[in-house]
Amino acid sequence: MDDTTRTELEAAAFRRLVAHLAERTDVQNIDLMNMAGFCRNCLSRWYQEAAAEAGVEMSKDEAREDIYGMPYDEWRATHQRDASDAQRQAFDAANKGH
Repeated sequence: MDDTTRTELEAAAFRRLVAHLAERTDVQNIDLMNMAGFCRNCLSRWYQEAAAEAGVEMSKDEAREDIYGMPYDEWRATHQRDASDAQRQAFDAANKGH
């Protein structure tokens, strides 16, 4: 596979992941962190870092809006729920020593 095709396929998979996460607002970031070790915020940070590496200026808020599909504060107000004690304990256990 040539590099251009690989990049196009990777970009398509990325767009599908972002769209999937936008549809699954029931899945909280803490759930993603506990199950997969990354969340929407991680994805937006990686996106912003990739932009910087490419010489593209992108703020944290701009990156988050691209990933969340809306301003971060709006997403939080609309979709984010308080973490349960069990979710917090799982997060703390997974991140001990980090």
